[in-house]
This record gives sequence, C-alpha cells and structure tokens, in this order.
Amino acid sequence: MNGLDALPRVPLATLPTPLHPAPRLSAELGVDVWFKRDDLTGLGLGGNKARGLEFLVADAMERGCDCIVTGAGEQSNWAALAALAARRCGLEPHLVFYGTPGRPVGNLLLDRWAGATIHYTYDAERSSVDRTIDELCARLRRAGRRPYAIPRGGATALGAVGYLLAGLELDSQLHEAGLKPATLWLATGSCGTQAGLVAAARWLGSAYRVVGVSVSRPVRECLQRVAHLSDGAADLVAMRGEADDVHVLDGYIGPGYGKPSDAGDEATALVARTEGILLDPVFGAKAMAALIAHARSDRLEGPVVFLVTGGSATLFARKGPV
Repeated sequence: MNGLDALPRVPLATLPTPLHPAPRLSAELGVDVWFKRDDLTGLGLGGNKARGLEFLVADAMERGCDCIVTGAGEQSNWAALAALAARRCGLEPHLVFYGTPGRPVGNLLLDRWAGATIHYTYDAERSSVDRTIDELCARLRRAGRRPYAIPRGGATALGAVGYLLAGLELDSQLHEAGLKPATLWLATGSCGTQAGLVAAARWLGSAYRVVGVSVSRPVRECLQRVAHLSDGAADLVAMRGEADDVHVLDGYIGPGYGKPSDAGDEATALVARTEGILLDPVFGAKAMAALIAHARSDRLEGPVVFLVTGGSATLFARKGPV
C-alpha cells in the first residue's frame, strides 16, 4: 500500500458506506440483491463522486491551485459535488456546462448555492465542455489565477483511485457478511467508477464480475476507457492485478444521455416501493433497469451487489408526468 500512502488525500466522504440486503426487491426478482450505498457518502446530498474528489481536490491543493475548473451537463451530480468539495477546501469552483442556461432547479440550484462561477458553451455537444475547460483555464492563468482542470466526471487515473479503495472497502464488507456475489452492477458514464472497481477486483482476485451498464457512450468506447483508467489507477498505487475482461452492457440508454427512460422510471418505482430507496433517472435507474431485465429473463445469477451512486437532486429537476 506504499503507493497509496504517497498520494495526497483530503477527507470528504463518510466511509465506509453501508452494504445491506434488499429483501423485498430480491423476492420480487427471484434473485438475492444487495445494495452498496454510495448515495450516502455525506458530501452535499451524497453520491459516488465524493470518493474520487478526495484525491483530485487534494492534488489541486498540493499543486498550489486556487480554483478548480470542471464541467458536464447542468444537472450533473459530479459538477455539484465538485463545487461543494472545492468550497469545503477553500478553492473557488468554476463549472462549464454544455448547452444553454436552464431553470435553477436540482443540481443547478446546488451549484448556485455553492457559489460556483458557471460558464455555458452554448453548444449541445458534450465534448464542447472539454474545449471550454481548456480555454477557461488559459484565461484564468492570464489573469494570474492557478486553475486545476478536471475532465468530465473526474475520469482520470487519480480519480479512479477513489473507487479502487471502494473495491477494497467492499471486499472487507463482503467477507464480514459471508457474501460471495456473482456480479457487481453499476451505471457506467465517464467510466472512472467502474475502472476503480475493476482494478480492485483484479488486485484482490475477486470471483465476481464488475458489470457496467452504459448510460452515455458506445460500449466499445466504455471498454477502452475502463481498461485504460483501471490500469492507470492500479499503477499509481502499485496494485496492478492480473488483467481480465471488462464487462459493459448496452441497450439501456433510452432516449439519450441525461434523459429519463421508461424502463428506468419503472425501475425507480419498483425500488422505491420495495426498499424505500430512490434512484436517479440518469444513472442508477437505467442500471437497475438492466439488472431487472436480466433477472426477469432468467439471465441473472445471484447473489448480486448493486452500487447506488446517488444523484438524487436530479429527481427534482424533472418536468412533466412520470
């Protein structure tokens, strides 16, 4: 663990997050389902991104930066948690959003409460965020500032270290519970979360498969990103395990990234009515929809662990009937 000890880290998340059974959902699906509750990390309204931010914000501080610059869509849980983490550590947050300004609801309202400086690209393409982050950092440097740029979702090797540690945390909880899952399910977007979990599973020689459900990118791109980020995270902490296949499912994005799907809404309702847990419509709902579809077509072997990644603020940005 010497490589891990050498990395700067600032405590942002309340860890470990709970691992618990979901008995009523399990009975409904006929498969033993457990929840890993990373919606309860404690930063803002919680969510998985707090884990990577512990390393990314610490790195920014170590480098003497005075502001962070990152972005996504304006209802991004990543962006809201990044802004809150920056403020907690005395840094100024700048957030870049693709598209045009929307209503100040959900995560966008949290961004404003955090005092983030918000910049829009006025371009519907998500990749416009990446270009604008670079341009904004250049302007800030010319103004004498010391910005720290973080790509969408915090998807870097350093950010993925947060989920490598989460995988070690989960392993300890699985041993304590006497649980040997066949699969660990999660939503995969920018791919850093799955990458860290894959790196941990490889290092530990875990028997379960880490199954990502794509919510934004083509599967081929996800596979490449997960493999690259997983190797990078493992190398940073000198914990490279034996490589194996990366598993990402397609077919559950629905009408597009950031847009709720009918199957996702049905999954959200089922989990709320059986377990009293809320899933966000962009990530968790679509991943759960995939798990449910596999269970109901007898393609799911249990036990399974489902990573609840948070993002509940987006539930309050919905418009129209549900």
